[in-house]
Amino acid sequence: MLQPNAQNATATATEFLTRCFAPGETIAFLLRREVPHATIQRIVQLETALAPRYLAWLAHENGAGANVYVAANPLRAASRKRTKQCIAAVRHLYLDLDTDGETRLSSIRISDTVPPPNAVLSTSLGKYQILWRVDGFTLEQQESALKLLAVTFGGDPACTDCNRVLRLPGFLNCKYDPAYPVTVEYPGDFTWNFDDFRLDILAADALLPSRPITAPKRSSNPTNSEHDWAWVLQELARGKDPAKLTRKLASRRADKPNPLYYARRTVDVGSARLWLIAGVPIDDVETLLAVRRRFEIPIALCRARAREIAQTAQRMIARRKIA
Repeated sequence: MLQPNAQNATATATEFLTRCFAPGETIAFLLRREVPHATIQRIVQLETALAPRYLAWLAHENGAGANVYVAANPLRAASRKRTKQCIAAVRHLYLDLDTDGETRLSSIRISDTVPPPNAVLSTSLGKYQILWRVDGFTLEQQESALKLLAVTFGGDPACTDCNRVLRLPGFLNCKYDPAYPVTVEYPGDFTWNFDDFRLDILAADALLPSRPITAPKRSSNPTNSEHDWAWVLQELARGKDPAKLTRKLASRRADKPNPLYYARRTVDVGSARLWLIAGVPIDDVETLLAVRRRFEIPIALCRARAREIAQTAQRMIARRKIA
């Protein structure tokens, strides 16, 4: 059944699309129906999407039970698919708050690490999708920022792809009975850049679930490196700054051939271990490690190093479970 006021619904959708995209841009819609299961994708120019006839079609499909989504980023002209390779530009950062939404939304509003959102979508009771309009982000920078946003504010870590779709405000979320009207508010109208998001490892650390840290078993005659490892784990678990910890460990171990390399690796393996134990997905651990050292190590090496360290920490945890 069509929602009671289709005119208001399409007006809400029109304002959202006009705020999010520029004239002449190519955008993608996804319509998904659960019963019977069916998916339709349409790729059109913004002007086509804003035409009354097109909006009426979307409203009709929504009234018949199809959920209506729009891609968060514009596509290249003449695109026929919504793949990552088809993304023309990074237009938004976004965050899905599927659990404890009210509390997490409040933490975003008062945070000094992110600017005010451009749009807050209420997609169902206590669930939100947050958008920041941005400029100057590469796809790699967007991916890193999305993962840090999810870790920092407790969002869905799976919703970090550049070709992500979002619910279109004004229409119904048909997953529920009765269907839930998707609404939107606009806290701000600025366009933000990379430097406006001061997401860092400390912010992510502070909001990770706290769990008791089990001290590793010590041999009767622990080596200096074993002492270092136990000390680093303890300090990280207490929330100490990894950068300061790295410098302190490097100064303590001047006997090493390369004290800074040794300190960075010890601290990063320790961080990776604690993040994995806390339930952070390994892909996000790699991103966190790469972001931490992005100004110290060349980017290509930094990413390969982060992957190797995360896998090393994962194997360490697996060996302890077997033991």
